[in-house]
Amino acid sequence: MYYGQHYYIDNQHDPSLYYSSLPSTQPISTVEDHHLPPPPPPLTTNQHDPTQSYTPLEEIGYPYPTFEDPAILFEKIGQVGEGTYGKVYKARNCKTGQLLALKRIRMKTDKEGFPITAMREIKLLQKLRHERIVLLQEILVSKGSVYMVLEYMDHDLSGILGHPDFRFEPAHAKSLTKQILQGLAYLHHMGILHRDMKGSNLLVNNKGELKIADFGLARIFRKNQPGDYTNRVITLWYRPPELLLGATTYDTAVDVWGVGCIMLEFFVGKPIFNGTDEISQLDSIYKIMGTPTKDIWPTVDELPWYELVRPKEHCENVFRDTFKSMLTPGALALSEALLSMDPKNRPTAAEALEFEYFKTEEPKDILPANLMDMNDDWHDFESKQRKRKQAAI
Repeated sequence: MYYGQHYYIDNQHDPSLYYSSLPSTQPISTVEDHHLPPPPPPLTTNQHDPTQSYTPLEEIGYPYPTFEDPAILFEKIGQVGEGTYGKVYKARNCKTGQLLALKRIRMKTDKEGFPITAMREIKLLQKLRHERIVLLQEILVSKGSVYMVLEYMDHDLSGILGHPDFRFEPAHAKSLTKQILQGLAYLHHMGILHRDMKGSNLLVNNKGELKIADFGLARIFRKNQPGDYTNRVITLWYRPPELLLGATTYDTAVDVWGVGCIMLEFFVGKPIFNGTDEISQLDSIYKIMGTPTKDIWPTVDELPWYELVRPKEHCENVFRDTFKSMLTPGALALSEALLSMDPKNRPTAAEALEFEYFKTEEPKDILPANLMDMNDDWHDFESKQRKRKQAAI
């Protein structure tokens, strides 16, 4: 049985938490319609490894199990993803025929309880309503497993960029970058840091419409009030230099850096900063953006690991020389701003949308509707599977 439209949980630990059925036909809200309450108290004392934190079911007002097996309600078509706490399947609603994404959350043991990353994602997605944010439709519980029922998107950016024959046109790259920034501007307005901006978390349907997904590392922050957070977030290739240098006080600029990395991937076709560990990642950044100095980043020497990982040789900034032949002047200016070494110099997502690249520079942004011509769905998970099969031949 689906949970009813008005099923709520009386939870003394976190009254903002509820489970309910969320119809996919709800109107999209504008940014101004929403204001989040102050962040709830932390659900775990483990701040260093958020992917391994669990909270007992009884502490979060866990709902009673459904009487129907999700295997009866939904037909699994194939696996399209796998995360820290479960697998994601492309599925079909047996009653309506609607395609959807079914995210099964692994329950380790009753004693360990419910993964805090899954808890965080569910709580945030139930609050968010925007055309650039993936829609959570249902929460189901059956036989010790929790299922998140999400709208289905045909591809993700990593999967598309890994396609051997597909390339984005400049107008398509502009449209997708704009859509990412629109979604991020909404999240930041709502007081939410995503903290894992990367291609595989940016879903795209065959119409070229993009939505931000995977909120397992996201958190609420207080605007204009520095917070002390873990720096063990954001996938390495998209992690900004301040986190790599040990910062634990940060803001929305960490997400903006990731958008800059993704934007360049549209034009280059691959990640531009691709280290194998934190040190080599910094080295990869420095070789293009230059070694940070107090002239361009006045507070860089105050970061905890600055002296520890300070390179012996100074690198000059070669960003414009490297990319000016691939990008228009407007695209070059925007991407350079998004990748400012000093986080204080990065534009907000809302400010980035006002750049000349979007306002006046040709070509105008166009949805990449040619995605309909692609054979099959292309997600990062499927793309890697295909590459492994080809390598084994």
